[in-house]
Amino acid sequence: MTMLDYAKIAAFLAAERKALHLTQQEVAEKLSVSFQAVSKWENGTLPSLEILTELAELYQCSVDEMIQGRREVSEQFSYRKAGVDISYTDAMKREMAPYLRSEDPRVLNAMGAFASLYDASFPDMKHPVLVLKSEEPGSKQKLAMEYGYAESICHDMINHLVNDIAVMGARPLAVLDTIVCGNAEKETIKSFIKGMAEACRANGCSLVGGETSVQPQVVEKGTYILTASVVGIAEKEALIDGSAVREGDAVLALASNGLHTNGYSLVRMLMEKLPQCKLDKIEGETFIEQIMKPHTSYLAAIQAALAVGGVHAMAHITGGGIAGNLNRVIPKGLSAQVQVDAIRLLPVFSYLRRVAKVCDEEMLATFNCGVGLVMVVSPEAEQAIREAVSGYHTCYRIGTVRRGPEAVRYVGSLQE
Repeated sequence: MTMLDYAKIAAFLAAERKALHLTQQEVAEKLSVSFQAVSKWENGTLPSLEILTELAELYQCSVDEMIQGRREVSEQFSYRKAGVDISYTDAMKREMAPYLRSEDPRVLNAMGAFASLYDASFPDMKHPVLVLKSEEPGSKQKLAMEYGYAESICHDMINHLVNDIAVMGARPLAVLDTIVCGNAEKETIKSFIKGMAEACRANGCSLVGGETSVQPQVVEKGTYILTASVVGIAEKEALIDGSAVREGDAVLALASNGLHTNGYSLVRMLMEKLPQCKLDKIEGETFIEQIMKPHTSYLAAIQAALAVGGVHAMAHITGGGIAGNLNRVIPKGLSAQVQVDAIRLLPVFSYLRRVAKVCDEEMLATFNCGVGLVMVVSPEAEQAIREAVSGYHTCYRIGTVRRGPEAVRYVGSLQE
């Protein structure tokens, strides 16, 4: 980030005020601040970002010029005129710094360095393995920006990331984010950083940094594209990859709280065709409230199950539904026989099935249908695992592993 010359900024602010023939008191009144605040600015104290923006408008200059402490010499070309105000972005990053503070002693530096440093010494582990994953919240983020769920969509993204590595037996350590936008609006960026930082803390890891990239000629103004990457750690001998799955194992479902982050292209098409659906109530909540519930984190439940033992495979149910994800961890020659009529279909899925006239095959391929995570466990450990997991999420049996050519085989049909 740009190093600031506070004395130069103070002199610039004083000169600009005097050029407009304004007293410090008059500036204070126009900005609804105290006379003492204006005086402090002109003596080397930087105003907040909100005030900087208002002050720039009053003095008819840019935040960039104000923070640089000088007017741009050339009126023909500048980065700011191209749509990128570096000083504004740097000032915004400084205000976001508190959200990135971590209590984790493994995080060795703070925001502002070229890269984040993380202590990778794990003396308590025999053979530590890094588990890495990147994710984005898909088209749900478009609805999130439209309906005021900017902070919530970050919980979706972080929880999705954590689930994807947790099903392999890993615990999350650190997250890096990327925000690409057409223009950087402070309150929106603040919501993103706050949401991601809080979601990381809830999952026992740290948001250690990332990138905010303003691309005015690539992304439309007001459009934001979020992505993030997580690094986790697992003991090599304790990795969960499905190789332990055996005939007779139980297939358990852990309930979702709704759509999580999949199926939104279909949902948006429904909203375009039947806009009145946005006013419909499902279980006392609006359609929008139902579909914008943040993606569930299963980390605590997974850790509880692993502590019991007997977990042979896990699948995070995202795009492709149960079959499209469970098939990744079922060994060749075995088949997870899933009793579709055992799935406890959530009301929001019953609504989509009825209103959008979606057939069972499409429902199962597009949505999680109420099953956010699947565990394949030994029959001897099934009861103890169900009891441990039920302290966090509804858990019930939906199938059994048999011999067969299909990795996942559906039996029966969805029940309301």
